[in-house]
Amino acid sequence: MKKIIHVNQHIIRRNQKRGTDEPVLTVKTYKENNYAHEAVLKKDGVELARVIYRPHKPLSCGARVWIELETENIEVELINRGESNDRREEEE
Repeated sequence: MKKIIHVNQHIIRRNQKRGTDEPVLTVKTYKENNYAHEAVLKKDGVELARVIYRPHKPLSCGARVWIELETENIEVELINRGESNDRREEEE
């Protein structure tokens, strides 16, 4: 089943304006929406990554929502739209 984790910017702004702490993450499937402040991505009971909303303790760059993961367990492939893989390989 496909799941989408959506970050609702409107709720982030509303929380900031009103001083509230409503959940900004929505985990969507074809049949339901679930709301949360954090979403833990697991496989076989092992945590792979975590999506975190922390408005009162943002990162030093000011981010209030971010993804944390242990890179020893997960390979991260960076994809830039508008660039072909061939061009990137030529630059290396």
